[in-house]
Amino acid sequence: MEEKQQSEQSAEQAEEMAAPENEAEVVDAESVEVVAEKDLVRLLEDARSKADEHWDALVRARAEIENLRKRHERDLENAHKFALDRFTQDLLQVWDSLELGHQAAQDENVDVARLREGTELTLKLLNDVMSKNQVEQIDPEGEAFNPEFHQAMSMQERDDMEPNTVVAVVQKGYSLNGRLLRPAMVIVSRAPSAPVDEQA
Repeated sequence: MEEKQQSEQSAEQAEEMAAPENEAEVVDAESVEVVAEKDLVRLLEDARSKADEHWDALVRARAEIENLRKRHERDLENAHKFALDRFTQDLLQVWDSLELGHQAAQDENVDVARLREGTELTLKLLNDVMSKNQVEQIDPEGEAFNPEFHQAMSMQERDDMEPNTVVAVVQKGYSLNGRLLRPAMVIVSRAPSAPVDEQA
């Protein structure tokens, strides 16, 4: 019986000793939950903060792209509007010279030699403006016919020239930076036809 009592007491003591450990485990589990919850809240706040930063960056990037698009459209519109600005500025002096020549030609006592000299100077001025702006004349007299830059108006039988040679230029052509603006209207040579034998 004493042994039974002693074993019961030992069991009670063991339970008492084990109880604080179980309470400690419960407290530890609760503190772990609290810490984990705090960590989750902190991580969620960090994620929200980063999401807000990324959203702000996205909104700014979209605004910058929209501003760039508008600026590009405005620059393109201005380029189309004022593409001929420099060329026009250069042509103004030719225009002025032509008006002066026209006024001088109205005078009854006009000196034809001076008028001719003024016209030649105006043509030289126009030629300089065109060259400066990469507009080139196509004047192919004596050259081989080139269908890319020449348009044949008619053909002439010529025994003094190779066939398909430009005999005469009816109207000069023009190119801009190597691209054809207007073909030269030309007369092209061809070989003389063989005489028809009347006896045959």
